[in-house]
Amino acid sequence: MKMKWITLALALAFMAAGTLAHGNKVHVKGRVEKVSPDSLQVKTSDGKSVEVKLAASTIYIQHVAVKPGEPADMNADKPAKLADLAVGDAVVIHATPKGGALEADEVKFSAVESNKVASTGAKPKS
Repeated sequence: MKMKWITLALALAFMAAGTLAHGNKVHVKGRVEKVSPDSLQVKTSDGKSVEVKLAASTIYIQHVAVKPGEPADMNADKPAKLADLAVGDAVVIHATPKGGALEADEVKFSAVESNKVASTGAKPKS
């Protein structure tokens, strides 16, 4: 019985640690609708448009998908810049709420071309 309580306590501690690790950060996930020098407009999976402000400190990371014939561990994230983003790109933005707006700390994205490679790269097994 004592072991069950210890296991339960450890499980709750791990869940709490994961929740606290993000602090007050907000995650915005969707497709880029509009790119401007100071913000991104993102359409989320539930159809909402969310504007996220960009700062000089915003970090951009581009996900590079597996090319046909390469091992799965060849996926890589590489440093990028705002100019690499395009309408239609899939994004996950880690943002901080500031004065009623969201300011991007990190923008991870997968370019439209990478999405096509990833979707055509996997072939069903016969």
